[in-house]
This record gives sequence, C-alpha cells and structure tokens, in this order.
Amino acid sequence: MPNIRALLLILAALVLAGCETGPFKSLGAARYAGNSYLAEGEQNYEEGNYKVAKRRLQFALEEGLSRPDRVKAHKFLAFIACVSSQPLTCREEFAIALELDPNFELDAAEAGHPIWGPMFKSVKAKQQKQS
Repeated sequence: MPNIRALLLILAALVLAGCETGPFKSLGAARYAGNSYLAEGEQNYEEGNYKVAKRRLQFALEEGLSRPDRVKAHKFLAFIACVSSQPLTCREEFAIALELDPNFELDAAEAGHPIWGPMFKSVKAKQQKQS
C-alpha cells in the first residue's frame, strides 16, 4: 500500500508549485497565449512605439486573451488609431471594446484626453442609444 503521507506531500508540492499539467491545470490561474504579446504591446505603447505596439496587440488578440484583456487590447488599439489620425479605426476599436463589455469605461485621465476622450464618449452614447 502506498504511503498516503508521501502522496499527500507530493500533491501539495504540485499544487503549491502551480503545476499546470494534467488534473491540476484547473487549480492555477487561466493562461492565455496572447498574454505576453499584450504586455509587450502595452509597454511599446507607453514608450510611444505605436507601430510595434499595434502589431503586438493584434498578435495578442490572434493568440487568445481573456475577455477583459481583449477589451484592454482594443482600447490601446483605439488610442493608437486616434493619435495616428485614423478616427474611423479609433471608433471601430472602441465599439469592439464596448461590445465585449458594455460597462467598459475609460479611467479619468484617459477620458480627459482631447482626442480619444470625446471619441469614446460618442461611441458609447451611440451604442447605448442602439440598445
């Protein structure tokens, strides 16, 4: 008969180590293939490297993200489109973010931005009127 105590110690070690294989996968936080691309895209955005940020954010969406992270990716894509003088794309990205999360809001600093603040507000008003 196997040593129950040893088995319990092994099980505890696997759980604490965050093992994401086999039956223990559901115990860890959900991982999405696009998470690293999203982080890179945000970093590139913050550094003002919009061309690379846009590619990374698009890769993140293609590879898979949680719903809140998809909203975040579309928000940053909207910001990039707005500052790149692409108002139609900016509106489309905000509309996608709002379709994913109708309660999505910009934070105070983002909402006060002179370019994308009013754009977001008009897209949100239009979607609220349609629903």
